Amino acid sequence: MKKNAGNANKMTAARLICLAALCLTLWHARSEAGEIQPMVRLKDIATVEGIRENQLVGMGLVVGLQGTGDKGQMAMQMMSNMSQQFGVTVDPKQIRSKNAAVVTVTCQLSPFLLPGQNTDVVVSAIGDAKSLEGGVLIQTPLKAANGQVYAVAQGPLTLGGWSDSGSASTVKKNAITVGRIPNGAIVEQGVEMDFSGDGVINLLLRQSDFTTAGRVARAINERFGDVARAIDSRRVEVYLPRNYASSPSAFVASIEGISIRPDTVARVVVNERTGTIVMGGNVRIGNVSVAHGNLMVQVRENPQVSQPGAFSPGNTAVTPQTDITAREERPELVELPATSTVGDLTEAMNAVGASPRDLIAVLQAMDQAGALHGELIIQ
Repeated sequence: MKKNAGNANKMTAARLICLAALCLTLWHARSEAGEIQPMVRLKDIATVEGIRENQLVGMGLVVGLQGTGDKGQMAMQMMSNMSQQFGVTVDPKQIRSKNAAVVTVTCQLSPFLLPGQNTDVVVSAIGDAKSLEGGVLIQTPLKAANGQVYAVAQGPLTLGGWSDSGSASTVKKNAITVGRIPNGAIVEQGVEMDFSGDGVINLLLRQSDFTTAGRVARAINERFGDVARAIDSRRVEVYLPRNYASSPSAFVASIEGISIRPDTVARVVVNERTGTIVMGGNVRIGNVSVAHGNLMVQVRENPQVSQPGAFSPGNTAVTPQTDITAREERPELVELPATSTVGDLTEAMNAVGASPRDLIAVLQAMDQAGALHGELIIQ
């Protein structure tokens, strides 16, 4: 059985090595052709200034729970306040119910939503409720940062989990104190979106880059004439052509499909917690030699029990015994020419059996030595 498992592991490792070699080959071929970044649509890398979502929030009460609601005074006070709105005055101290929970209700008000349309809401418990399963949200006004009510939410909750318990154990899947109400909010008033004031449309890049902004302006000018210019690394200003002066939405739709090849800063992102390394294809390495070795120190505790002879006055005692073994492996030397990429470094380090964490240490040292021509981001 052990031999078969070892053979299976070797086959899996061989497949992974072949896949990595294929990826590196394709990566080098693309790099040599100057196509590190793919062609993408303009709508995938930029947004239109003035068209945005708005966050709404409210505090409400979920009822109909099966004894899994809040135990605190907040829920009792809210139930008392709600009863007063319907002409029933109840002292909060006299309410003893575990079938209600105080919740926060949030939603994203999408652009161009009009009064009467619906949107989804997320309901989250803020008290000590154990579960919102089977609950119904009572009508809750949703406000924006300016304090105005833009939507009203109400309806039964949909949870993505469940919980079952017995006298000695509990089984739970996913979060049961957070739920959604699909189309649970009705828009009461919309938000005006002015994205073509004075006949000018501003395109905002998701990733700030001067080269990409210049390419966007150049691509728009090639199709519609001299109407676009890059203001900075984030914003491209576009003037409405005369034939689109009365229909700016149609002009935005016509430029969204323009293909752009974006450019990015050379970056290497390292996550030391998980040992993950993500390297951009445009990262270059200077002429450098790398020597990396491992020092392994192993400490073992082998306590010995000292047992006195029969009928002797001695006592049984535990004698500690520590074995320390230190071993330093022979360092491997890797030399790379000045035209190397991070892919070449990865291939060379894999050839000498280095682990991802070894590669992280090497990248950090190369960055300090000035041989890594790119931005090193450590998370």
